[in-house]
Amino acid sequence: MPENKVKIGNRCVGDNEPCFIIAEIGINHNGSVETAKQLIDVAASAGCDAVKFQKRTVDLVYSKEELDKPRESPFGMTYREEKMALELDAEEYREIDAYCRELGIIWFASCWDIPSVEFIERFNPPCYKIASPSLTNDALLTAVRATGKTVLLSTGMSTMEQIDHAVEILGKEKMAVLHCTSSYPAPPEELNLRMIPVLAERYHCPVGYSGHEVGISTSLAAAVIGAKIIERHITLDRAMWGPDQAASMEPSGISKLIGYIRTIEKAMGDGVKVIYPDEREKIYRHRLKRVR
Repeated sequence: MPENKVKIGNRCVGDNEPCFIIAEIGINHNGSVETAKQLIDVAASAGCDAVKFQKRTVDLVYSKEELDKPRESPFGMTYREEKMALELDAEEYREIDAYCRELGIIWFASCWDIPSVEFIERFNPPCYKIASPSLTNDALLTAVRATGKTVLLSTGMSTMEQIDHAVEILGKEKMAVLHCTSSYPAPPEELNLRMIPVLAERYHCPVGYSGHEVGISTSLAAAVIGAKIIERHITLDRAMWGPDQAASMEPSGISKLIGYIRTIEKAMGDGVKVIYPDEREKIYRHRLKRVR
């Protein structure tokens, strides 16, 4: 059976490859490129393979009625003021692009509308993410596929029929599917990690896990049962203002997660039973010597 792999930059992701770890910065930068850089530092220091941002054209993604609703935040008193403040401009993304190149870490984005794809495409990212709310947006999926880049499809709040339809649009040649539950934070009983091998069997492509839970153990379990990609939100402090901060991992948490995943990868082995060198000495001491 052929291996299921995709390329993200210079990395192969999938069967018999190290788990690809994505630190989702999203909008946890709170509109500050300096905070974004600090989060990139956290991800690079922890050993993440990539960081991911979110890009929206606010007036396309949200209705005028929703944007005009009152919403108290550090940025103003309406939902529009909040959403506009959380978007980084082209100059700020150029700064992020240069900083990631300097640190040698991949960056990309989940784009919520077609102009945002056109905006991010100018930076030539190695891949795109389809966020769970966008899975049913056929026009957006078609635009992302047209870039020719690898696509990571997140499956939160979606039925199997909707996922099948999205996969049909995107094609499987340059696609990975991420199991996801779109609750923030997601309770353990809603994570349904057994979907990971189900998706792998159904789509024959690399399958990963995009987690929004609190803690480390369930993301480790995802890696153990076959997730080839692990994505978790990161933050400088879970007490910071922002809708995703509470479901994010602080620097110590993401470092521990990656350390544990790499240890698990070493421990999994190849499934071939062997006697290791240290065991041979034990054979003499605890078997042969006693037989005599």
